[in-house]
Amino acid sequence: MILDAHGHVGDWPDFLIPDPSAEGLVATMDRIGVTAMGISHLLAVGPDAERGNRLAIEIAERFPGRFGVWQVYNPHHRTPLSSVRALDGIWGVKLHPDVHQCRLDDPLYEPVWDLGLPVLAHAQTDSPWSDPAQFAAVAARRPEVPLLMGHTGLWPYGFARAARLAADHPNVYLETCGSKMTGRWIARLVAMIGADRVVFGSDACFLDLRTGLGRIALAPLTAPDRTLVQGANLARLLALPP
Repeated sequence: MILDAHGHVGDWPDFLIPDPSAEGLVATMDRIGVTAMGISHLLAVGPDAERGNRLAIEIAERFPGRFGVWQVYNPHHRTPLSSVRALDGIWGVKLHPDVHQCRLDDPLYEPVWDLGLPVLAHAQTDSPWSDPAQFAAVAARRPEVPLLMGHTGLWPYGFARAARLAADHPNVYLETCGSKMTGRWIARLVAMIGADRVVFGSDACFLDLRTGLGRIALAPLTAPDRTLVQGANLARLLALPP
């Protein structure tokens, strides 16, 4: 089973996305053997979380079993999330502190932590909004919340620090997507924090899904560790059927 923890659909104003469609993602997933992908709609990350979340759910319903939904929470709009638990196909909550300019450790996110659902959040080393140190702070305060550190801090000079900050917090997982990530870095992260704490993500449709999976496939990992990273860890975290 190959599970992609970090995907998107839709357009974004700052980047060219050759194919922002769910159909395009499914075609690539079929070609390279990705079982399912967790998506957030870029409309939801941007100006309209409620409408974007509805669109993501509609996509998941059109392609049963292929997409899980990360519902975006905008802390300034207090996006309603009270019904999330009752919806099929919801993997958890997506936070983007940098786009929303709200620190991950801000009290405005308390309604999210109170849900107890897995949370995928953008992380960016040295950002005032999402530095990995803020993940450690939240994890220490809310150890019952599984917290995926998107991009493992984004910048290569911060990867090792991100792993060190996460090491003492078993509810924090390092997620691999980003144009600066490499297979060798993935192997180093596994060596630093353990294979059971690293999860595959591609950032498709921003980045090429094939490249993201290729980093995992060619990383110098043992076969059991590769199995954990490419899907088993996320399946366990989300309690997905085998």
